[in-house]
Amino acid sequence: MKRRVVITGMGAITPNGNNVEEFWQNSINGVSGAGQITLFDTTNFASTIACEVKNFNHEGYLDKKEARRMDRFTQLGLVAADMAIRDSGLDLEKEDLTRIGVVTGSGIGGMNTFEEQHKTLLSRGPGRINPFFIVMLIPDIVPGRISIQHGLKGPNYGTVSACATSSHAIGDAFRIIQYGDADVMVSGGCESVITPISIGGFNAMKALSTRNDDPIRASRPFDTERDGFVMGEGAGMIILEELEHAKKRGANILAEVAGFGMTGDAHHLTAPAPGGEGARRSMENALRDSKLNTDDIDYINAHGTSTPVGDIAECEAVSTLFGTDRIRISSSKSMTGHLLGGAGAIEFILLSKAVQNDVANPTINVENQDPAIKLNVIPNEAQEFKIRAGISNTFGFGGHNTSIIVKKYS
Repeated sequence: MKRRVVITGMGAITPNGNNVEEFWQNSINGVSGAGQITLFDTTNFASTIACEVKNFNHEGYLDKKEARRMDRFTQLGLVAADMAIRDSGLDLEKEDLTRIGVVTGSGIGGMNTFEEQHKTLLSRGPGRINPFFIVMLIPDIVPGRISIQHGLKGPNYGTVSACATSSHAIGDAFRIIQYGDADVMVSGGCESVITPISIGGFNAMKALSTRNDDPIRASRPFDTERDGFVMGEGAGMIILEELEHAKKRGANILAEVAGFGMTGDAHHLTAPAPGGEGARRSMENALRDSKLNTDDIDYINAHGTSTPVGDIAECEAVSTLFGTDRIRISSSKSMTGHLLGGAGAIEFILLSKAVQNDVANPTINVENQDPAIKLNVIPNEAQEFKIRAGISNTFGFGGHNTSIIVKKYS
């Protein structure tokens, strides 16, 4: 008998909000976090825009000395995790810490550190490389540091699957609790790769929007004039908890995780399978796991990156599985940009809030909806409707597909 898993805490630092409530309200109100890149000189770059985290301050969460030994993605992840633990009301002094674990993910890891230390190598030689270079770089250092900071001794590891990374982390954490290997899990993801080599690399792939003169309108999923995604950064962390454990301590239960599905496209390094075949199977697997039917799903937080091919494939998958008359979808990437490995986590948070509040965030910048997309993409303004259950979709380069179902707790 699988154990039931609920959500009892959340933490977020995003381009359009530095805590969950600010992130939620700005997303509902269609506030974009896009602007000109300030983290480095973009002269000669094809794309000069991104969705940066603004006014990030780790004071009160991280020791200053230790923070200097962390890449920016790690700082973001640890602060979001601390927020989630505080939000959950967990009293760690009273808990069995061997029954609390951490699974988080980052698609790329410490790219800021990599670039800085490579410059040091070239200019000053190998003897001047920071001794903390490796542990600042590797993606799995985030779950390691979270566990060390809070004394959490349960299952502990990191996931990497490009843009599906943090959804794989949440799905794994969900199943770890279901099958009894832990009672509580900290899970989610973080990313911070608004750096010269990252932006240059994605430019070389022609993946990024070059609407540099109008950054707020650059990320436009499902619109005929979409020309690529806008890079984002940030972190989202969630506390997942076995239902009886949560009830026993009187936790505030936000929603329930009902099912998890994942597939592989086996098709192309970056392009989705034709017709969104892998995405459709991922959603089918999540439905089967949840024992829900298509009619039970009212809303989908779409992967919706604003790329010409990707948006069509996902919408074809949704239309094939759910039809076009009833289901509603929207893409929060229109406001946050694409957080790569952190995307699934912040979108899971928005889905959970939507299920709680019966309102879904809009897809902004839909001025001329692609005629090939027949779905209600919640254009430009939030929509209020009954959301009994919803799906968060995330798909990654390499053909990685994940779908997570969140439903109202009862």
